[in-house]
Amino acid sequence: MAQTVIGFFDNATEAQKAVDQLTNIGITRDNIDVSTGAADSSHVSRENDNESGITRFFKSLFGDDDTEADRYSKVGQNTTIVTVHAQSDDQAERAADLLDDCGAIDVDERSAQYGYTSADRTDNLGEGNQQTTIPKIEENFEVGKREVERGGVRVRSRIVEKPVEDNVRLREEHISVDRQPVNRPATEADRAALQDRDIELTERAEVPVVNKEARVVEEVRLNKEVTERNETVRDTVRNTEIDVDRINPNESRDDADYDDTTRRGL
Repeated sequence: MAQTVIGFFDNATEAQKAVDQLTNIGITRDNIDVSTGAADSSHVSRENDNESGITRFFKSLFGDDDTEADRYSKVGQNTTIVTVHAQSDDQAERAADLLDDCGAIDVDERSAQYGYTSADRTDNLGEGNQQTTIPKIEENFEVGKREVERGGVRVRSRIVEKPVEDNVRLREEHISVDRQPVNRPATEADRAALQDRDIELTERAEVPVVNKEARVVEEVRLNKEVTERNETVRDTVRNTEIDVDRINPNESRDDADYDDTTRRGL
């Protein structure tokens, strides 16, 4: 929820220091306004020239609460005003604490010097029975589990070819024809061979024969092992602490002045 946090500074240097530290905690400069509590303030609106610009500004913040708007307008005179447009409740809290640390004035104490008392403040809820409720909030700490990827193992198999060689002894047959001239009388065997004849001899040779045998030489197994471990998780939790103090009507109130939409630096 967007909120407006306002700090009044008597010293412009302290105001600038607060602006620098506000930007350091992550509040963008366009969400921070710096002006002076004078009639020509940057908060001036031209709708009503009978009112000062700072008065119109606080009336726009407090709506129908003219008393509170007048009180802030009186305190803001002759001061440097740092206005923070916070984008969340947490950012508003941090901005208010930072403005306090940088020297923002206490609006209650300063307004008391101008004659404003606690009776002048419009804290009432209406006529008749009056009641307000402050919730006491506690954060619970619970630890759950979720699965995340932590990496893994990828195994790839591929076929790789490589050249191999071996020596083998091969046998070959060769037929040769040897013709020799002779001169002798023919014998009975020669006469018997005197006929048509057809003789064939076959040459034979050995050639290499390749045979491949696939053998399993290694096995790669993937195993997943599950282990458990204990881990201590540390964090912080917040809760609301409520302090109740009695207020003496003869003394000015020192408690912080906050409403639903506006916070100020003390």
